[in-house]
Formats: sequence, C-alpha cells, structure tokens
Amino acid sequence: MSWTQRIVNRFRNTPRRPKPGQVIHPRVEDTFRDYPSAGLTPSRLMAVLRDADAGSLSAAMQLYEEMEEKDPHLYAVAGTRRLALTGLDWDVVSASVLNRDADQRLADAAADHCRGVLAELDTFDEALQHLSLALGRNIALAELVWSQVGGQLRLLDIVPIDFTRITFDDLDHPRVLTSDSPRDGVELTPQKFVVHTPHNASGHPARGGLLRATAMAYLAKNLALKDWMIFSELFGMPVRVARYDPSATAEEKQELLNMLESLGSNAAGIFSRAVELQVIEANRGTQGPPYEKMLEFLNREMSKAWLGQTLTTDVAGVSGVLSATMVHEDVRKDIRADDIRKEGRTIRRDVLTPLTRFEFGPDAPVPYFTRKPQRPRDLGEFSTLLDTAVNRLGVRVSTAWVHDTLGIPQPAEGEAVLRGTDT
Repeated sequence: MSWTQRIVNRFRNTPRRPKPGQVIHPRVEDTFRDYPSAGLTPSRLMAVLRDADAGSLSAAMQLYEEMEEKDPHLYAVAGTRRLALTGLDWDVVSASVLNRDADQRLADAAADHCRGVLAELDTFDEALQHLSLALGRNIALAELVWSQVGGQLRLLDIVPIDFTRITFDDLDHPRVLTSDSPRDGVELTPQKFVVHTPHNASGHPARGGLLRATAMAYLAKNLALKDWMIFSELFGMPVRVARYDPSATAEEKQELLNMLESLGSNAAGIFSRAVELQVIEANRGTQGPPYEKMLEFLNREMSKAWLGQTLTTDVAGVSGVLSATMVHEDVRKDIRADDIRKEGRTIRRDVLTPLTRFEFGPDAPVPYFTRKPQRPRDLGEFSTLLDTAVNRLGVRVSTAWVHDTLGIPQPAEGEAVLRGTDT
C-alpha cells in the first residue's frame, strides 16, 4: 500500500470536526472595567479571590490587569518572565525525532504541514503572547477559527478570548460567557479552543497563578506607598514658625499668617522687626520612616515569586554581585525551560493535534511544539562544547541545528561559501 493511500485511509476516520467560523464574538462588555483595585483592602481582596474560587473570575481578572498597570516593579518582573518565553523563536519538531517507532515519512509530513499552517497565521505570535499571560492568571483561552474548503478544514485564525469572559461550572470546568449565555457560558468543545493552565497541576484553575500569589504583596505596597505620601506631605516639608508680640491685634496676626502662606509658595516674605521667623527642617537628625525598606522587601518577594531570585532585578548593597547573579540567572533558565515545556504541551494538545488529525487521520504522529534555544553568548565555550561532542564523543550533531543556534542561514545550492583554514 502506497504512502498516499495510507493517508487517505487514515483521513476517512478523522475525529468529530468542530463548527467552522468564529463562535466567540467581541462584546461591548469586554471593554468595561470596574477598577476593583480602587480602595482595595485586605477584606476586599479576599472577597475577590473567593469569588474567583466560586467560578466568577471577572473581578479577579480585572484586578490582575490593574496590578500590572499600577505597579512598575510587578510590570517589570512579569514582563521579564513572559519575554523569556515569547522572545524565543518557535518551531514544530517531527514526532520521529523523539519517537523512533513513528512513521518517519508521515511524521515529517505532519510537522511540515503544521509548521506551514502556523507560519501563515499573521496573528499566531499574538496568540502566543496572550497565552503567556496565563503565567500570572493561571488560565488563558483562545478560539481556533476553522474554515471548510473542499470538504477539508483549514485553520484560519487563533483568536484570544478576553479574560473577563472566563467562568467555571460546578465541576470547575472552564466556560466562556457569550451574549446568548451571559451567566453560565458555553462549553469549550474539543478541537475548537486552546486552554492553557501552566500552574494547574491539580486543584482549581483559578488558583496557582503568580498574580494571585503576589496580590497580597501588591496590596501591602499600595497601602505603604499611600502612607509614605501622606507622611511626606505632613512631615517632609520644613515647618515655618513666626512669633508675634503679645500686643499684636487680630488684623496683624491674620496679616502674618498670610505672609507665611505666601512664603510657602514664593520663598520670600516681608516681616517687621517685631516678628521672629524660624524655619524648622523636617526630620533633621532623625531616622526616616520605614516605608522605603518595606517597599524594597515587598519588591524582592515579588521578584522571588516571578523569577525565582532577586539579583537579576536588584543588586543594590549586595556583595559578590557577579558570581551570585550568574547563579541566579541559571535558576531563571530552569524556570524558562519549564515554561517552554508547558507551552509546548498545550499547543501540541489543542492546536497541532487537530491540525494533524484533520489532514492525515487519527493515526498520524502528532509533532511537537517547542522554542528554539537562544544563540550562545560565548562562542568560544560553544565551539569547545561542539568540538568535544563531535570529535571526542562521536555525537551526531545536525548541521541545521548548528546553523539555527548560531543564527547563520543555510547556504543555497551553488551559493558561494567561506572556506575554513583547515579545508
């Protein structure tokens, strides 16, 4: 039986196909915000989190959005965590690379097909960025928009779904609110939606996100900053004191008060010789309030939660910075590798599987989605590693991988190339 005939036989037994077209359409309500961070208190924060546990995520998702908008440090560490993932180029790898028992020809064809479809989607990178927001919220949804052409389904788009439209049923299964079902939402049918829950090893999908883990630190920073601003307004500016003669009239006292107020804005004033003026500097010779140290502590706690360390974000007053930062950078690489695995698992399950099944049938090997490694900063170390692997250990290294790692394109057939000194 020919390879083409095997594909036809597999295609006859394809799984149940999703409905073509877009199901989740934008709503006016998606642009509305209740600003739950305004006047946020510990009791109010707990109420928002309890509502999320009960299945109503709108307030929590709006709060998470505001947290990143209002806290520069949180915005920075969250962006760093996500950019470490989305900043890498993506690739689709044939299943035959990891599974030697797979039909290599069919597996390679499936990988080429999926890679080509995703490369043609102009919004695919935007969809990946939307899914990366699940690192903070622990859930992100996107809809696969299919089109039926000649009896076959073609993937046209991957559309992000607004976080405020996510809800849960009694069994903690995610659903999406629509105009026709604004309370219970619609079911997430197979082959139609991408559901990314990176921290959801077990338990409720509303729990486990990094924004929830840092919500209390955000609230403490917000309250401390407000107190610090009030303190600065009351005690941060010098106090102007004017002493008047006991025989001064009420009109003279009022005139003196007006002069002091004018002195506050103009830094100049005219007083009679009978008036004694004294400017007392605030906090002179005394230790300042603890607000700054408190904010620094809370910033470090946020950095630990998001990046697993602090030295790549804050090195003030730390000895042995270079060596310690290198160790902490290795910790962040472990976190990035875990994020890559979880993203790849979701994309393979919800995107590559239907793409492969609809094109090649239910028995076709599903390729893997991964991120390409960063180009090595130390080329000397990389060349030493490559020399040891190839010449001493006999490891078979793909030239395509070397070109990809170094960022050097493969030469076209007949194209002039540089020759090394040993060739």
